[in-house]
Order: sequence, then structure tokens, then C-alpha cells
Amino acid sequence: MSSNTKASAVSTAGLLISLGIIYGDIGTSPLYVMKAVIGNAPISATLVYGGISCVFWTLTLQTTIKYVLLTLQADNNGEGGVFSLYTLIRRRAGWLIVPAMIGGAALLADGIITPPISVSSAIEGLRILYPGIPTVPIVIAILTAIFLMQSFGTEIVGKAFGPIMFLWFTMLGSLGAISVIDHPEILQALNPYFAYDLLVNYPNGFWLLGAVFLCTTGAEALYSDLGHCGRPNIRLSWTFVKTCLLLNYLGQGAWLMTQEGRLLKENPFYGIMPGWFLLFGIAIATIAAIIASQALISGSFTLISEAIRLNLWPRVKLVYPTNMKGQLYVPSINWLLWLGCVGIVLYFRESEHMEAAYGLAITMAMLSTTILMSYYIFTKYKSKTFVSLFLAVYVAIEAAFLVANLSKFPHGGWVSLLIGGLLLTIMYIWINAFQIKRSLTEYVRLKDYLPALQALSADETIPKYTTHLVFMSSAPHPKEIETKVIYSIFQKRPKRADIYWFVHVETTDEPYTTEYKVRKLAEGNVFRVDFRLGFRVQQRINLFFRKVVEELVQNGEVDITSRYPSLNKQHLIGDFRFVVLEKFLSFENDLPLLKRIIMEWYFNIKQFTSSESKWFGLDTSSVKVEKVPLIIMPVQLPELKRVKV
Repeated sequence: MSSNTKASAVSTAGLLISLGIIYGDIGTSPLYVMKAVIGNAPISATLVYGGISCVFWTLTLQTTIKYVLLTLQADNNGEGGVFSLYTLIRRRAGWLIVPAMIGGAALLADGIITPPISVSSAIEGLRILYPGIPTVPIVIAILTAIFLMQSFGTEIVGKAFGPIMFLWFTMLGSLGAISVIDHPEILQALNPYFAYDLLVNYPNGFWLLGAVFLCTTGAEALYSDLGHCGRPNIRLSWTFVKTCLLLNYLGQGAWLMTQEGRLLKENPFYGIMPGWFLLFGIAIATIAAIIASQALISGSFTLISEAIRLNLWPRVKLVYPTNMKGQLYVPSINWLLWLGCVGIVLYFRESEHMEAAYGLAITMAMLSTTILMSYYIFTKYKSKTFVSLFLAVYVAIEAAFLVANLSKFPHGGWVSLLIGGLLLTIMYIWINAFQIKRSLTEYVRLKDYLPALQALSADETIPKYTTHLVFMSSAPHPKEIETKVIYSIFQKRPKRADIYWFVHVETTDEPYTTEYKVRKLAEGNVFRVDFRLGFRVQQRINLFFRKVVEELVQNGEVDITSRYPSLNKQHLIGDFRFVVLEKFLSFENDLPLLKRIIMEWYFNIKQFTSSESKWFGLDTSSVKVEKVPLIIMPVQLPELKRVKV
């Protein structure tokens, strides 16, 4: 059985990994949702029953129906997330890249805010036992430990966190059920009338949606982590998770009704715990809240890998810690998130201050997914009625949440929008720079240069550059080649070789494609190799190319023995040399202001990313990197006039 099949099949291990990776954010919401809903108002039946009703229907409509039942169907060969969804429908309308970029940037911004809130909420719970405990240093230390763990892969993290989260959800359900038994009338709160009554009739009731929304903030990460756990595991585990969450919310409501008419002085989450259980409850809540950061971190890695494939993000190093499907680690993003998290902790210091920045960005991501999902539903079901109903329901729900969350903007919500805006700017620069470069790349027919290549190979008056010369080519058509490659071979420095290879890599929309084609362009000494690799396949072109050459030798299609007479007698293999052409922005450009800013920032950012040779996984000892000037709009020179001496 393949690793892909193992990852998607229902199993005990898969269910535990799902619990450990994707439910931390949603799973720890009982710590603060009802406390946020009640706020500083006197506890009343309208507030309690209405709050729980809003939570129940939010979890049902948003998390269960939209994400678990509908959106998880939009998997790209097992991969999920807003960029994966965009890939499935991008041919329908070019403008769909806009909501995809907004959704991706918003989710990444949320990945910077979620860990500090989760960990701070956990550590601040210890103040019940130790009122003077300094939280900020502890929070930063724990965040650092969490990000250090990422390099071992989400499979390791999931196995470590899974059993703890199972214990956590079991505790939530058990405590809630015991409390409900004492006040069974609370079950009436599932009636949607109570939600309506709270939002319409209660003073400022609509604005409580900002607090209610905290119960579903992890739903977008659930979809992004589809590739880590598989749809069957997520759906089955969600049944257990939702049951436990609802029981706990109902239990908190039952306890709150015993406090009717008073101001809330104690977190209802701890209020339903027996006194003898409190110490253990705080400990497990602390650990579970720490785990909550994992969903957004692993989801961020998935998003970045897909953004790179779509030319929305710089080509940064990707690491696959295990052979299991979906396991991914992105070092640069890991430490960028860590820096952002530490900055959030140092700026806000307290979780109650961070809550103001929480939720605003993720509503933007959810709206983006709704727009993209409507196109996907239409392509799959061809039903305008279904699409209209989907849009009407979810645009209304998420627009209401967005408006309610906008009240947080002056109190810290601007931080999440600022982070999201910076990430969106990088995506905008990268996609526009890619389109500018692509529009300027010129191709020629390789067939016209084959006689010249063969003549150069046989010209002994020119020193031999290498036995096998390998050029990385971006030409999508097998009969074409970039003019800059021809210039490099014949003019920059004549590169005489016995065999010329042109290698092209195409990244497919499927995640795990590994195919190649070989074309003999000139018998014996000119070949083109086309690799078709999935967007989740690590680009180890050096190893892949070696494997291809070995198969060609075994089939008798090419002779790679050194052509030097002294070495040929000893049957030694000829040397291989890769040439990678990297562009730089030429001074000979006269660009409009916007294009100049885009290209200047593109090349500034590019300095901190992986080189072309590292991205393709080439052996640096056998790679020649040549700089090629990128001339977009040549400078208009003034007319020169020659004067007599």
C-alpha cells in the first residue's frame, strides 16, 4: 500500500493525528467563547441561551456543513487549502486569483496571531493558582519550543499531540454532560429562536457575533490541513470533536444559569469543574491550548508550498521530514511565523488584548473561500440554484461576522490587517514580476540551431567546456529554446561539449506526479528531457536526471563514456556540467513607476531566497550560474553628435 493511500484511509493513527494537528484552535474555544459572550453584562437567560444557540448554529452551518461536508470535497488529489481550491477552478476566470491571494494572506496572518493567543490563554490560566506568575517570558519560551518541533514533521507532532487532545475532548464532553444533567433545560438552547432573540432583541446583541465567531476560527485551517490527515479521518474525528464541544458549551450554559442576575467573576469553563479536579483541569487546558497553535502552523506550510507553485511566493526551501503524504516543513516560514508571534506577545502582552486582533483576518479568508467554492460547486453540479443558495447563506453569515469583527479594528484588529496586507503585497509583487518576465522571454526554434550545435561539438579548435552540458530551460514547447540559452552557448563563451542536454521542469496541478519524457533532437549528441513533477514533489533534478541518464544507458540510447581518448580507454564516465541562467535587472531600463517598484522589490526579495540551482536540487560543484540582464524597456538614449577634433 502506498503512503498516499495510508494517509487517506481511516485508521486509529490517522484519527489521532487529526486530533493533534487540526483541532487545537476549535478545540480550545470553550476556554474563552462563553466568557467573551457574557462579558461585563449581568447573566441572563437571553444572553446564555442565545449565546449557546449562536455557537451551535455557527458550528453547524460554518464548520460542519460548509467545511467538513462541502469544502472538503474540493480536494486536489488529497490536498486542501484556498490555493488548492483556486487551482481546481482557475481556468474559469482570471480574476479568481484576487480572492485566492486575499484568503491566503489572511490565513497566514492568522497563523501569526493564533499561537500567541492560545499559549497566553493557557499560561494565564495558571494565575488561578499562582497570581504573580510572569507570563510573557514563559509564553515566548513555549512558542520557541513549538516552532523548534516543526522540523520533525507534523506526523511526529500529531502522534505526540493526538492522545493529549483525545483526553482533552473526552474531558470537555464529560464535564459538560455532568453539568447538563443538573440543568437539562439548557438543551432548549439548540432552538434557533434563541439565537434570533439575542441578535435582534438584546441591546447591542448583533455585536456579540464578534465573540461567537471565536468558536469557528479554526475551520479554515481544517481545510488547509486536508493533505496532512485525509478527508475520511477529518470527517470521522469531527463527529467526536463537535459532540464534545457542544456538551461543554451546554454544560457551561447550565452552570451560568445558576448564576443568573450576577456579574461573571469566574470563567464558566472552570466553573463546571469540581474543586478536586481543578488542578488537573488547568494543567490539561494549558497543554491543549499550547497545541492549538499547531493547526495554523502546519496549514501555513501547506499554503506556502502551493503559493510557490502558483508563482505567488518566492522559491524558498521546502523540507519533507517523512515519507508520509502531506508532511511538510518550510524553515523560512517557520521562523518568520516565530518572529511574528514573539512580536505579538511583546506588543500585546496579555491574551485579552490579543483578542481584539483575533478573528478579523480569518473572516476575510472565509469569504474568499466562499467565493472560490461557489465556482467549484458550479463546475461540479452545474446548478445555478445550488450556487445561489450557497452564496446567499454564507456571504450573509460571513459578512455579518466581518461587520461585527470590524469593531475590533481600533483595539488591535489593525494588526492582523497590517500583517495580512504585507503578505498580500509580497504576493502581488511576485505574481506581477513573474508575468513581466514571462512576457519578455523570447524563444527560437531549436531545430534551426542543431547543425551549429553539432559543428561546435566537432570543432577541436575550441577548448572543450565539458563532456555533457546540461541547460535548465523554461521553454514549455519541446521544439523551442530561450534565446538567452543560444546566446550563452555560442556567444558569451563558446561552450563546446560532446552531448548537449536541455532539461525542462513542469509543475503539475496534481501533487505527486513523477513523469518524464526524453526526446532525441540530434542523433547521439542533443537531447531534451521534460520532467512533470507534482507541486508537492521535492525538486531533486540532480538525482532525477542521473536516474534518467542511467536508464538511457541501460537501453543503449546514449553513450556517456568520456570522449577523451585516455579516459575512454579506461571506460570512465564523462563529466556533467549544469548551466543555470539567472536574471538581474539591467540598468538599461526606463520603466514606468509601478513596474520599476515591482521589479526592484522583486529582486530585493529574491536576494533572501533560494537560488535557481538550490531550488532545482542541483549539485553546486557541477553548476555554472550565469547572470543574464533583464531589459524590460530600453532606455531612450539622446542622439549623439560627433564633433571634429
